[in-house]
Amino acid sequence: MNEKFTLAIDQSTSATKFLLFDDQANLRHRLSLEHRQYYPRAGWVEHDPVEILENVYKGVEALLNNSGVAPGDIVSVAITNQRESVLVWDAATSKPVSPVVVWQCQRGAAICAELKNKGYEEMLRSRTGLIIDPYFSASGVQWILEEIPGLKERARAGELRMGTMDSWLIWNLTGGRVHATDQTNASRTLLYNIHSLSWDREILSLFGIPESMLPRVLACDQVFGYTDFRGLLPRAVPIAGVLGDSHGALVGQSCFTPGMGKATYGTGSSVMVNIGCSPLKAPEGLVTSVAFAALGKTYYAFEGNIHCTGATIKWMEDELGLLTRSAESESLALSVDDNAGVYLVPAFAGLGAPWWKPDARAIICGLTRGSSKAHIVRAGLEAIAYQVKDLVDLMLSQAGTTLEELRVDGGPVRNRFLMQFQADMLNAPINVSPIEEASALGAVYMNFLAQGRVRSLEQLSQLKIRQEQLKPRMNAAQREQLYAGWQQAVKMIL
Repeated sequence: MNEKFTLAIDQSTSATKFLLFDDQANLRHRLSLEHRQYYPRAGWVEHDPVEILENVYKGVEALLNNSGVAPGDIVSVAITNQRESVLVWDAATSKPVSPVVVWQCQRGAAICAELKNKGYEEMLRSRTGLIIDPYFSASGVQWILEEIPGLKERARAGELRMGTMDSWLIWNLTGGRVHATDQTNASRTLLYNIHSLSWDREILSLFGIPESMLPRVLACDQVFGYTDFRGLLPRAVPIAGVLGDSHGALVGQSCFTPGMGKATYGTGSSVMVNIGCSPLKAPEGLVTSVAFAALGKTYYAFEGNIHCTGATIKWMEDELGLLTRSAESESLALSVDDNAGVYLVPAFAGLGAPWWKPDARAIICGLTRGSSKAHIVRAGLEAIAYQVKDLVDLMLSQAGTTLEELRVDGGPVRNRFLMQFQADMLNAPINVSPIEEASALGAVYMNFLAQGRVRSLEQLSQLKIRQEQLKPRMNAAQREQLYAGWQQAVKMIL
């Protein structure tokens, strides 16, 4: 009897990943296809939704060919995705009428500034758990409807649909039969009331978005629809288990109980702590989101988001030419004894939490004639750890507790220098996930619940794989001195 596999699609900011998990949630095969990043103006970031969709079909076919797994052995599909990125498409033709406005994009900044000036911040925060910022989807949709000729009228006529990347994929994979999203992605749009667990009509009106455009919202552990990937599979299989990538990592790291937290290092980073089944008001500088929804319950989380972490390494490689490949950053950082007073504040798309300064711009400071590319690379890696510390310190100060451990995942966690420096900055153990793809694993966990393969969160915890732990080694005086230098550098651009 052939093995059966769950196909996980991780549609992320820089690439779409395709992963095959067996019935014990072990990752068996993996493939990734990058897509282009478009920067039409300063501060704007776009993706081509058709390119991403075509990559999904190409990627699934290539994964089947490369793995040798028979198409008939794929029994279900799970989806996790870059959050907040949003687009609008024609309901009749399924063709996009806008690019994907990526979460890093600042085109909605003027819309957000106007809403703040009119005093809507507290209302929006109390209902959505979020702050007014172009990072979230709503201002991007308003911009699309107002700036692309004819779309506002077509939206009012019920001809258009909007959605985050999960909705776009589900719509197309089901042949336009299903327009749906899950609670985690909905909670990142700035349009979703996290108390009533429904789209908020007053907020939709505020952003000029007709309710007819919006997807139906389901729990993460439900069956969303069925797909055969345009005939790649011999029969349609369920799409079950959908959630945003940061939430997927929280689930994949088995952070099921209040007080457990994780940091995902990707293009940007998300630091998230489970706060249980009540949508508590987040401390200043953080937001409250749906953590995940499963087994008839909705769990919430405090979260802080950092715009540029892995993107900083990519920038040093692609734009500055300091690295021929990202992995070189570790050996270069270790080739010097310290940062020699050099700090890099990577505010390429503004500063996220806890500063929320969309107009901030990146700087490198502390350079001397003796500064080398190794010092700049080290400063870039250290900046990732400082930004995570900014958020963790804020969460802990508000919660009045100490950090027992931080569970971490994502590509940059393979960088031993970065992870040790992170442990030193937090003065707490770092538990490194041996599976880079924790977001996809979380989607598979929700898939297993949806299909009744497991019956409880406790059963999912038992599937958890062993993690490597790094303990802090730096003394308090050195840690405080380094962090004070970081805070000084941030002040220069605020």
